[in-house]
Amino acid sequence: MQISLLIAAVAAVAAEPPWYQKTWYPYLFDCSDSADWRDQYDSACSAHSANECDVETRSACPQTCGLCTPSSPKMVIATPPIMAAAVAFLFIAYLYVRIDAFPTGAEVGLARVDELSLKIKSGARQFLETEYAYLAVFVVGLALTLFFLFYLTEDENAYTIALSVSLSFVTGATLSASAGWWGMMVATDGNAKTTAACAGDRANGVPGSLNAGLNVAFSTGAVMGFAVVGLGLAGVSTAYVVLCSIYGDDDQALVMQCLAGFGFGASSIALFARVAGGIYTKAADVGADLVGKVEAGIDEDDPHNPAVIADNVGDNVGDVAGMGSDLFGSFGEASCAAMLVGASSPGLVAAGWAALMFPLTISGAGIVVCLVTSFFATNFCPVTREAHIEGALKLQLFVSALLMTPVVWWLSSSFLPTSFAVSGACATPTGAFACVAFGLWGGCAIGFITEYYTSFSYRPVVEVSESCRTGAATNIIYGLALGYKSAIVPVFVVAFIVFGAHSLAGFYGISLAALGMLATLATCLSIDVYGPVCDNAGGIAEMCELHPSVREKTDALDAAGNTTAAIGKGFAIGSACLVGLALFGAFVTRLEDAAGGDLHVDLLDPITFAGLLVGAMLPYWFSAMTMKSVGMAANAMVLEIKRQFDANPNLLIPNHPDRPDYDTCIKISTDASLQEMIAPGALVMLSPVLCGVCFGTRCVTGLLAGGIASGIQMAISSSNTGGAWDNAKKYISKGAMDELIGQLEPETVDGTGKVQTKKSQIFKAAVTGDTVGDPLKDTSGPALNILMKLMAII
Repeated sequence: MQISLLIAAVAAVAAEPPWYQKTWYPYLFDCSDSADWRDQYDSACSAHSANECDVETRSACPQTCGLCTPSSPKMVIATPPIMAAAVAFLFIAYLYVRIDAFPTGAEVGLARVDELSLKIKSGARQFLETEYAYLAVFVVGLALTLFFLFYLTEDENAYTIALSVSLSFVTGATLSASAGWWGMMVATDGNAKTTAACAGDRANGVPGSLNAGLNVAFSTGAVMGFAVVGLGLAGVSTAYVVLCSIYGDDDQALVMQCLAGFGFGASSIALFARVAGGIYTKAADVGADLVGKVEAGIDEDDPHNPAVIADNVGDNVGDVAGMGSDLFGSFGEASCAAMLVGASSPGLVAAGWAALMFPLTISGAGIVVCLVTSFFATNFCPVTREAHIEGALKLQLFVSALLMTPVVWWLSSSFLPTSFAVSGACATPTGAFACVAFGLWGGCAIGFITEYYTSFSYRPVVEVSESCRTGAATNIIYGLALGYKSAIVPVFVVAFIVFGAHSLAGFYGISLAALGMLATLATCLSIDVYGPVCDNAGGIAEMCELHPSVREKTDALDAAGNTTAAIGKGFAIGSACLVGLALFGAFVTRLEDAAGGDLHVDLLDPITFAGLLVGAMLPYWFSAMTMKSVGMAANAMVLEIKRQFDANPNLLIPNHPDRPDYDTCIKISTDASLQEMIAPGALVMLSPVLCGVCFGTRCVTGLLAGGIASGIQMAISSSNTGGAWDNAKKYISKGAMDELIGQLEPETVDGTGKVQTKKSQIFKAAVTGDTVGDPLKDTSGPALNILMKLMAII
């Protein structure tokens, strides 16, 4: 009885509109009370022509006008998202203090650690400065192009609109680049401190610990995670407030058109950052693997390997800066898409800023939830054994999603009207909550499915490892099959999200689902960046030739980082698909506004179907270009490494003091990545433009649908295939198959009876698979995320 009364009380409170709903929109139209709500929404308000509007008239007028809509407290409603961004920046300041409290290499008697970290940081900084110099020219040129295109229209406010779109584009591009730069700078500082934390201060009897290393690496990743969300939320919120102050509340469609420039700028930078960073890191990685491991028999992190610094630099410019810009773009585009589609709803516009800003309140609440969740990894669940690391990191994702669910329920019931028509659907706060929840938990499902197919803790990767017994060919066959199979369940999950969200709230629901998947972005990105930091820490420990126990700790942290990185890639791919579809919905919405009626995409229309076929082909064309670029750069890297080995044979002698020329390899990767990023970027950006100019909007709708449908499956397959090959190699290298190697290859057993795993043919077959998979999982696969989004927003 007590429970029944409690449930009844909660239901009564939930049914009662909050006080500010009663104050802000007593005039709302309830479409659930009407059998034909579309006709009533189209009815005119008699007060429009009479220039008068009282409360009784407002209650029957769902349309928006300056008289019928009370003045919205703009800054009051815009304050919560901006305050949430401020909270993110304050938490970043706290994280910096926390990271600074950990000792540097010099403070524990390992000055060489700091020297190598500084060299890695210098290489990464040099690359990003050169890349951003190229991109600055691109941004200025495209901003001017956008300005003239909008200025030449016949709109009476053409100059203001052109200036707004251009500046919005530049703002999005600048913040996207800033997010990548910020992440790279903190990651290159955190790697040395992670190594020092794992090494400890032996002179003073302070042992290294896994928990200290985890705290440094996770705090470093958290800076990146909260920087991306904080910059994105502050940028979108501020841009929206400024644009509304310019154009007023009565033309939300125009405001959203200008705001879309923000997402376009963010994704433009993300595309080039992802492609260039991926080519850079994989050119060095493939070269270091092929010559170092396979031919010379030395580890990729051996200080005698000429590509070792370039390889570690690549981890930062590709997996940190590239990933940060990528997810910043996803966040910006999802927010813009949700607000653009929401602005097409008379009910949401009439409800005022509280309803229109609802998408941003989701992200703002996500910051607070992720902030609370972060303490689970660093304070509440200390790590004492290797087996606890992966669980502590995955707990972050589950707890953040769990805490976010009731928060979204409260937000939807508080900020949205009791019912509203949007994208051809009659939506409710409960339906909006369900859409966000679909994305929130669907992202978790995709992430953990990705983990199952890429972690050597589960059977699929173990099978790939065992296939290396018969050579590299069978390893590649098994890996490709795993990648294709791994796309099945995630595609079903995304299909369910799309169907459910669209049924409840049309394309607005899909936009909310995309924001739901990105609601815990700060946590997801924190554990994603954690991986490259630990990888760099292990490389530094190897190059400094520290005690083997230090490398064991960094490898344990890195092994968990490989799993969390795979989960992060799953999140990024799933959210990119939903964002791309949300932008596609926004595009259709704009076409409907221009046509003055409903627009239906007909796949039986020949021009639409032709566009669909071409769109489905584009991910293959794009992947071919990026993979060939990696191959060309890796070929130049291999030749340079061989040249150095031939010129100085001492580099092949263990523990010899001679060191290679690292700078030449860094230059090869830098030059190749910057030259080769142009063509793939041009393909993505010009395809929808040329298609629309030459064949019209019907062809473009087919192109976008085909690109999204094909892109998500290829992205999942590529990323998981490469991830499985990578972890299959690590599974063998950790000694899991030593007994079998000793039986099949007795020549690898030394005089003490220990199996020299890395000298076996089984291990070399695994390295070959890992080398083939490198451009799949770190270049082509991740870059396809941006293809799905950028084509749609253009």
